[in-house]
Amino acid sequence: MKRVRINKGKIGLVYKNKDYKKTIEEGSNWIGFFEKVMEYDLTKPFIPITALDILLKDEELRKQLVIIEVADNEIAILYEKGNFQTLLSPGRYAYWNSLLDYNYTKIDLSKVEITEKIDLSTRKRSELVPYIRLCKIESYEEGLLFIDNKFNTILKPGEYYFWKNAIAINVQTVDMRRRQLEVIGQEILTKDKAALRINFFAQFKVIDIEKAMVQNKDFEKQLYVLMQLALREFIGALGLDELLENRESISNYVLATLKEKSNELGLMVLDSGVKDIILPGEVKDIMNQVLIAQKKAQANVITRREETASTRSLLNTAKLMEDNKMLFKLKEMEYVEKIAEKIGELSLSVNGQVIDQLKSVFSRSK
Repeated sequence: MKRVRINKGKIGLVYKNKDYKKTIEEGSNWIGFFEKVMEYDLTKPFIPITALDILLKDEELRKQLVIIEVADNEIAILYEKGNFQTLLSPGRYAYWNSLLDYNYTKIDLSKVEITEKIDLSTRKRSELVPYIRLCKIESYEEGLLFIDNKFNTILKPGEYYFWKNAIAINVQTVDMRRRQLEVIGQEILTKDKAALRINFFAQFKVIDIEKAMVQNKDFEKQLYVLMQLALREFIGALGLDELLENRESISNYVLATLKEKSNELGLMVLDSGVKDIILPGEVKDIMNQVLIAQKKAQANVITRREETASTRSLLNTAKLMEDNKMLFKLKEMEYVEKIAEKIGELSLSVNGQVIDQLKSVFSRSK
């Protein structure tokens, strides 16, 4: 017999002729002269020199080990005292459990969704990055999740993690904010065959992402066509003069029409309006001429009205002066005063009195 000492934190496996015999723990131990001891560190993985299945037949040894078997379509996360230790690829692993507390989480990579309880910090570790697909949905977006090209679910804003495997995963995002669609330079004939061009806008937002993306294709193009048809339908039923007089009614009609039909596209039309109505050059010239003629006619009416009022006022004044000589004299003096204001220079001859000469100037000839 010979004496063998095992230090703390170690364990020994006794072999004889390369055959496993038993385990010996820390302290002094007696073994036979032809036996050898393989010493192992209890803080490190157990890597035996003999097939593990043979060693596990020893129940005492089996109780001191944590055995982790990882299949081909699996990985395992090993935790030591609750902290991430390492990632285990397919294979068979053994760890000593007498000194350290080990636990693990096995992961089935054949699934798409991560159903295991794995915290966010662990998911972002470099060891797991090759096995995880990350999809980000911004705060103003929603997403459609397609698995094997089949619609699966709607994703709200946030980060989503999926296992990376042979299953095809696709996420399509849609902007859920208010947007504006414009019809620019649309040529339309009115009821009286007047050709004009119109610039029109509509503001909308997506309210049902599944309808917009799955049940319809190019929902913006479809909304654009609906705007065009509504404009043609309304403008084509009115003459040019009616259209210009009821310009605000265009947006009201188009908005009401789009609200009914946009729901089928998964959209909500919030507002619409006419930006410009552009007339052809000839029509514009004719309308300018009509406007000028109308303004001239209005000016003539005003002039005639003022002339009539002035004549009526003169007639009333004449009647008053005819009946009142003093009023006539006052009026005469008023006009003389106005005439005198226009005189720049007054020449008087010296043969006679000044007063008599002034009197002859301002006196009414009889």
